[in-house]
Parts: sequence; structure tokens; C-alpha cells
Amino acid sequence: MAASFKPTDESSHPYGALLNDQDFDSIISDAKFTTDTRTEFYDPSLTSCRNALVGVACSTIFSCSCIIAGIVILANHGVFGATATDIPAVTTGFNLLPLQGEVLVLALNLIVTLCTESIGLAHSISLRSALASESRLHFNTNLRLLTAAHGWYNPNGTLFNGISAVLLIISYSSASLILCFDSASNDIYTANAIAIAIAGIHLLILGVSLLLQVMIALSAIRAVKILTWSSSPFDLTAALVHYTQLTHATSRCMCCVSDLDADGGPVKPLEIQPSAWHAHPSIRKVIISLWVIVAAYAGWAALVTYISDRDSRYFIPMTPQTWSFLPNQWSSGISYSMPGVNLEVWILLFVNIAVVQGPLTLGLHCSELIANVIRDERQWRCATRRKGLRTAMNPVKTIFTHPICLVLFVAKPFLHWMFGLSFRIYNVVFDEKLVGSFVIMNTPQIWNLCIVLFIFACFFTFIALRRPRGPQPAAYGHLQTLANLVDEWYPVMWWGHKEDGISYCHAGTSDHPLPDVKMDCIYAGSGVESLAPLS
Repeated sequence: MAASFKPTDESSHPYGALLNDQDFDSIISDAKFTTDTRTEFYDPSLTSCRNALVGVACSTIFSCSCIIAGIVILANHGVFGATATDIPAVTTGFNLLPLQGEVLVLALNLIVTLCTESIGLAHSISLRSALASESRLHFNTNLRLLTAAHGWYNPNGTLFNGISAVLLIISYSSASLILCFDSASNDIYTANAIAIAIAGIHLLILGVSLLLQVMIALSAIRAVKILTWSSSPFDLTAALVHYTQLTHATSRCMCCVSDLDADGGPVKPLEIQPSAWHAHPSIRKVIISLWVIVAAYAGWAALVTYISDRDSRYFIPMTPQTWSFLPNQWSSGISYSMPGVNLEVWILLFVNIAVVQGPLTLGLHCSELIANVIRDERQWRCATRRKGLRTAMNPVKTIFTHPICLVLFVAKPFLHWMFGLSFRIYNVVFDEKLVGSFVIMNTPQIWNLCIVLFIFACFFTFIALRRPRGPQPAAYGHLQTLANLVDEWYPVMWWGHKEDGISYCHAGTSDHPLPDVKMDCIYAGSGVESLAPLS
């Protein structure tokens, strides 16, 4: 990062559009930071750029592979053709997939998660810069598909965000439909599954949905000047200060993000900081949405349980003996068939699965906001620890080193796989042609999904309501708050008590460990009104 901390020629950056057509000289003269004293460096994070583009490239390769494989299957076996595999099917019970098949479905969901996360990283970085160009960027982390830039045809606008959300749902829904069953009969009511087959049409749809998401993300990157590729809120704050989008308010050295609406005068340090629930308005909406999804899935489970118990002549009722993690021949549930193969049937199939799976997909997507906001706050709170705060951040590394990000990354493919156990669509193949489908809702697996979702919602609710301890003001990735709290910028920084004054003390950052702030003192600004450049 230090190699990038060099004075920058303003005229060489077309990102002057950030200033919204205002006179550049007047803004600099009115700002608290002058040309000589404001931040003259920021990290464009070219390493993160390479990582993001490599992820997008891998997603492109996988999507093109799915498209090519789907076209080959359709060319050899027709529009509704399928190719058989050597994996035998289970011939009894509701679950026709053997263990190898379940592992294959879980692996496919994991690959879809990797692709959509890679695409989402590039898309979210372009969205930040688009919002900054409109002076609407307040937090480092935003709801990617529910926060839009202005412009109907803007790749970061509402229209394309809505299309991306639909494509995200289709990606997971088509992954659940790829595996089908080779049958010894063309009658779906009497067909006995022999082996697992791969449906070409669903493989093609998966590839097209991922490729379209890649195209939208790349268009979004080309449509805006990227401020920085780094996921770190400190690199982004430094870039915004560099372009005079943010200025350092010297009197708010002890003000947290919740104090933005206050006057920002001298204050005493707090022993406990506000929670993310109170600091970030969108987090409250995400938590409420998660609990609505839990309630909706519990209602679905109760309805299926009621129907299976009421019509026990046709369906297996729910009992303790029928409870299991994986469906088996004793599993309770309800089912219905969709005979015939035509466009209307496939649309109905996708509507069936997308309506039920869509809320889960969007709920897990929105949970990224909580995980990333807590990640940003955890990075900031390193400034009072022994090793200090490192402003650089590797977005790939944080997935595996930050517990909340790791939980969410594992939960996405696992919960989608559990949904597949609960809501299973079996496509029947005879003579390498799809002849029909039947849908099975497994009651125990729906309740299992509800239990895991309940635990997931409880965990993220606890994280959102947890209040950090200590006098260090909470920022939660709020960019103006970080610009106020950081008065000197270094690749590694410490925060603490800096100056004793006659009436007020001053807290800020330095390139060496600082003493703890004094809890009985009142803190405000000092005479230093600039961000010191790295020497």
C-alpha cells in the first residue's frame, strides 16, 4: 500500500465528475483541507482488482462451460433431452438421489455461490463509485441489489439491479433442476428410476443466467471511474478525502456514527458503543426481513404437515419415526405431478421453485450487509490493539479469516441444498427425453430448514444488536465518521489519546501506539485540521 501513497495529479483523473459540475477551485478554497494539507494519497488496490477480475473470469469460464455442455446435450437429444450418468438412483421412497447425488447437488450449489460472490464483488465495487459520483455514498457496505444509482439504463441502476436479482434466483433454481432421473417407462406415475441424468435445458439456463450477471457487472465497471478496488473502508475514505468528497471535522474526534445528527461538540468518551442495529438503518430492515422469511417458511411447513396428516390415504403423515435429515422411504410429505413437456410446464416449474426459493436467496444476499458492516467495524477496532489497524484489506482472505463472513459463505450453499431436500422436483427421463416432472415437499426436511433458518436469524440478530465495549467511537464503515476519527493516515495506524488541552483533550490516529483515552475528560478537536501525508 505504501507504494501507492504518492502525490496525485488531479488533472489526470477523470473522476472530477464527483464534484457534480461545481467549480473545483471554489470547493478547495471552501474546504477545511487545502491542497497542501489534505490527503494526497490513497490506495487503488490493484491486487484486489486482479482478484476481482480473476473471479469474474472464472465465473465466465464456468458459465460458458455450462452453456456449451447444455447446447451439446440439446443438439444430441433434442430441446428437452438429457444425458444419463453412471450414478444409480434409489428405487424406493421419496428420495431418489443416492449419497453421491446429494454430494453433487451440494457441490453445484457451492460452485454457484463462488461464481455469484465473485460477480457480486465486482458489481458492489462499481456501485460504490457510482453512488460516490452522485454524492450518495455514506457507508462502505451497501445492499448491492437493493441500492441503485440514478439512470434507467445505468448498469448500477434500478432496472439492471432488478434483473440481477432475478438472475441470482434463477441461478440457484436452475441448479436444483439440473439432475433428473433416467426411467424404464415413459409414464411418470409408474416410472422406476434407474440412474441419474443431466437435463441440458437447465444446464443451459444456469450458464446463461451466470453469464448475464457477468455482463452486467462488467458493464457497471466500465460505466464509472472506480475510486478504489479495495474493500477496506479506510482506502475508500482516503480516496473520497483525496477527491474532496469528504472533509475532516476536527471537533468530532470522539463522535460515533450515531452522533451524526447531533451538534458534534465536545463530548466525554462512552463506555459502550451503539449497536449496528441503531447505527445502520438498512440493518434493521434486513433483520426484520430474515424473521419474516423464517415465519413464512414455518407457515409453509405447518401447511404441508396439515395436508399430509389430513390426507393420510394419499400422503405419509408426519410422525417422530418419519423424521430424518435426508429423505428416505419413510419420509412424510405431499407431492403433485406435472405430466407432459412443453414451454408452459417449464415456466410453471421455474415459477414453482423461484417463488418458494426466491425469498431465501434474497434473504441470504441481504445478510451480506450485516456481515460486511461488522467486518468493517472489527477492522476499525483493531486501531486500539497491540498490532494496530492495517488499512489494506484482501476481500478473499476476509471470507476465511472473519468468522461472520465465513458463516455466511458456508450458509449460502448449505441452506440452498437444504431447500433442495425440502422442495424437490424430479424430472423423469425416458429414452434420453424428458417426459414429465413431479414435485415433492418433504415435511421433515422443511422443518429442518426452518430450524436452521431460525438459528441463522438468531445469530445475525445477536450480531446486529451486540454493542462494542470501550471508548473507541463506533463507525460501522460510515465514511464521514471515519474521516472525522482519522486525523493522520498511515498504512498501519493506532487510535487513542493524543493531546491534553486546557479545556478539552484530543484523540486521533498515529503511526505508533497511543495511550488510552481518559474517561473523565472531555474530547474535542485540536489545532491540527489536516490529514498528515505519509512521509
